[in-house]
Amino acid sequence: MKNLADKPWTGRRLTVQGWFYLVLSLMSLLVLLGTVVGASLLNRTAVATDSLLRGVQPAQTEAYRLQSAMVNQETGIRGYAITADKRFLKPYTEGKKSESESAARLRRLVADQPELRDDLTAVERQAAQWRLSYAEPLVASVTPGKPKSVDLRTVENGKEDFDKLRKSWADQNAHLARVVRDGNAHIAHERTLRNSVLAAMVAAFLLTGVALAVLVRMLVTQPLQRLRTASRRVAGGDFDHVIEGGGPADLIAVAHDVEEMRKRIVSDLDASHAQQRILTTQAADLDAQAVELRRSNVELEQFAYVASHDLQEPLRKVASFCQLLEKRYYDKLDDRGRQYIDFAVDGAKRMQVLINDLLTFSRVGRLTDDRVPVGLEKALEKAMLNLDAAVEESGARVERPQEMPEVVGDPTLFTMLWQNLIGNALKFRHPDRAPQVTLTCEPDPDEAGSVRLSVSDNGIGIPGEFADKVFVIFQRLHSRDAYGGTGIGLALCKKIVEHHGGRIWLDTEYTGGTRFRFTLPVATAPDETSTHCEEKALT
Repeated sequence: MKNLADKPWTGRRLTVQGWFYLVLSLMSLLVLLGTVVGASLLNRTAVATDSLLRGVQPAQTEAYRLQSAMVNQETGIRGYAITADKRFLKPYTEGKKSESESAARLRRLVADQPELRDDLTAVERQAAQWRLSYAEPLVASVTPGKPKSVDLRTVENGKEDFDKLRKSWADQNAHLARVVRDGNAHIAHERTLRNSVLAAMVAAFLLTGVALAVLVRMLVTQPLQRLRTASRRVAGGDFDHVIEGGGPADLIAVAHDVEEMRKRIVSDLDASHAQQRILTTQAADLDAQAVELRRSNVELEQFAYVASHDLQEPLRKVASFCQLLEKRYYDKLDDRGRQYIDFAVDGAKRMQVLINDLLTFSRVGRLTDDRVPVGLEKALEKAMLNLDAAVEESGARVERPQEMPEVVGDPTLFTMLWQNLIGNALKFRHPDRAPQVTLTCEPDPDEAGSVRLSVSDNGIGIPGEFADKVFVIFQRLHSRDAYGGTGIGLALCKKIVEHHGGRIWLDTEYTGGTRFRFTLPVATAPDETSTHCEEKALT
């Protein structure tokens, strides 16, 4: 499956990540657009406010100062004309200075207002005309300290000129007032527009958020819910329910994968049911085989009984009558006839031994299947008592662990196990040295809860190629004349060990004689196994 998480677009459908990017892009675009529009509106409002507060209103104030300076000039010149006191010229001269300063400031303030500039020019021109035609001549005609009557015509001419100046002030003030009203109206309009646009942007944000939420719910949330419901329905056991995908591309891909998984589960489930039917059939066959096996065991028991009684009885008769023939007709038989009788007697006796050993082998774990805690030390003691004559006759030295753990099983079988292994070590001894038999006990490194034991000797040894052959029943590596026996001992040991859940093998790496190793599950906890394996030497 392709990694759809790394691709916001797949075919013509958006993925969940693609929808997230789309929503984020739209929101970012709205924020950017709102920021630009808001900044523009705020800037327009600030420009209008600054134009009014820093231009028109200060110009209006400066116009009042200019007019006040001209009024001071007119008042000072009339007082000087009446009193001839130079102190009355101070308001005139200061007024001229204030007029000049106010006019300069006012011109800077109305530099971007042509109408107001024209008003200022007209006022300045008429003020200069008033001073030239009235104020300056009047000052020149008055002698300081000598008051005189003022020519009424001159006063009337000065008054007319100053009235013209007052009319220009009125026009200037009217124009300034109109500009102030227009500025206030412009500011109010910009504020209204700003508030309306901002309210519209907030509404657009809210509507866009609602629309995007509905869109995400329809295209993402609902398909996810449907996929979840379908998955739970399949998980609840409705394996035939088809999972259909919808919405973004990656959800469709997930639904497809879940559907494929459902198909595999259904396929595996059908295979499991088929396997279960096969297992049921096999179980029925096994039950039938178990019944047949029990019947076969019953027949084997009958055969064992026949072998132990009916078969041995003719053998005893053959041996007995052969011995009677030898006793009665010994002097009438030649050496060959006596040899034939000896062969017949020996064959009958060996046949009895083989039958008894075969019965013993077949009865392991079948007739006596005791499952009780057995101390390996006690079983070894019994085996050593049975082998006491052979040990004393051979002068053997046996080294064995001081303590060994308990195992669960049949005490008689464990005694037979020790007796066969140690008996073989004594039997197949080296002709040039006394037997040395060493028994060891240690925890099994391969399986927890088991103990590994070994029986080693310094005898004639067993070649490695016979490691498996020695455990075959009736298998002999030497002739009957060299070493007696039926060849069933090691096969019996193998059956005893495996019957108790262990394993036995020939250690082919040991070259000093023969070493057999075997394992047995212990009856105690695994961490206590090592405490039961302590060695001591007995002769």
